[in-house]
Amino acid sequence: MFPQNADGPAVHYSDAHLFIDFGREAVLLDSAPVKLTSKSFFLLTYLVRNSGQLIPREMLLRAIWGYSAGIRTRTLDVHIRRLRKHLGSYANTYIETIFGVGYRFQPWRTRAADQSAHMTSLPLAPEAPSRIGLQACAFAGKNAYFTGPSSA
Repeated sequence: MFPQNADGPAVHYSDAHLFIDFGREAVLLDSAPVKLTSKSFFLLTYLVRNSGQLIPREMLLRAIWGYSAGIRTRTLDVHIRRLRKHLGSYANTYIETIFGVGYRFQPWRTRAADQSAHMTSLPLAPEAPSRIGLQACAFAGKNAYFTGPSSA
C-alpha cells in the first residue's frame, strides 16, 4: 500500500479504489481525478499516513491548521464533510468518526479483511440473521447470532 523511495517516506498510497500521489498532490478515486483544496489534501494525507490510528481532533487542528490547544472550531468537521463528499460511496469506509474524539483512516483492504474475518468466525445459524442482529452480536462481543426477542 505504501511503496517507499530510497529516502524513506512513502511516495504514494494505493488500494482497490483510492490512489494518492503525495509528491504531485494528486488523488484518483476509481481512476477518476479528485480535485481537493490544499487543506483537504493535507488532511487526507495526514490521515492516510497515520492509517488505522485514531487521530484526536486537537492533533489534526494543530498539524493541519496550526491551531493551538483549546481552540473550539468547526473547521475540521467542515473539511471532513467535504472530503467525504469527494470520496462518495467510499467515504464512511475510509474515514471513521470517533464521536467527540477524532478520526481514523481505514485502508480498503484492512477494513474488508477485518469484516470478512469477523463474519467467518461466527457460527452458522439455521436462518439467515438480520444485519442488525450481526451488528448487535459484534457490539456485544458474543459468538452467537442475535435473532431478536426470545419467544419463550
